[in-house]
Amino acid sequence: MSSNTWGQLSKTTYSICGKRISASEDSSVSSVSGALTSSSSTLPSCSSLSLSSSPGETPTKPWQLPTVLSSELRWKRKYDVFVCHSSAQSDIEEATRLVSFLEDSPRSLRCFLWQRDACPGGAVCTEFCQAVENSHLRALLITPNFVQDDWCNYMMHQVLTEGPMSNRMIPLLHSLSHSQYPKELKFYYYIDLSRNPIQAYTLTWRTWLKKR
Repeated sequence: MSSNTWGQLSKTTYSICGKRISASEDSSVSSVSGALTSSSSTLPSCSSLSLSSSPGETPTKPWQLPTVLSSELRWKRKYDVFVCHSSAQSDIEEATRLVSFLEDSPRSLRCFLWQRDACPGGAVCTEFCQAVENSHLRALLITPNFVQDDWCNYMMHQVLTEGPMSNRMIPLLHSLSHSQYPKELKFYYYIDLSRNPIQAYTLTWRTWLKKR
């Protein structure tokens, strides 16, 4: 991207998670292969959200988590989040930490992890495809191992078959350079797990609340 083009973009205002920010805020927006992608270094658009109002402001209605978690729409699918990751031990451990966070109270989400939830004796393709279909949100743990894994690439394309407007996929990057980022996802905002994992896990949770 030329310096003139980026100079024009830096004056543009974007809306992420309901808060308007400018592309000049480098701590929250970065560029990947010419596409703007969200960064989780400070998460100004989501981490600043509060369940209560500040002094002097009009009180806002508290966030009704029990209502969200018990909504009829939620129970139409078996899983809240399908976590796609490679079979590398480091990726399994990272996926397990993410799922532990999402399944812990008060979030209490229902997650699918293939090494834990796949049916013994079931066909890999069938198990994965059914889990994708029965999940509200598909989280792709994209690492150097992910981009080299045939099954991960297969599942990524399965998720993408719903089209860019399905609004049910979220890329989670970990230890991956911009040059390694899958070209199929270059126009999608992502969450960076490498900088602040807990903050990234929280943003994943808030994304589920928004996209479910």
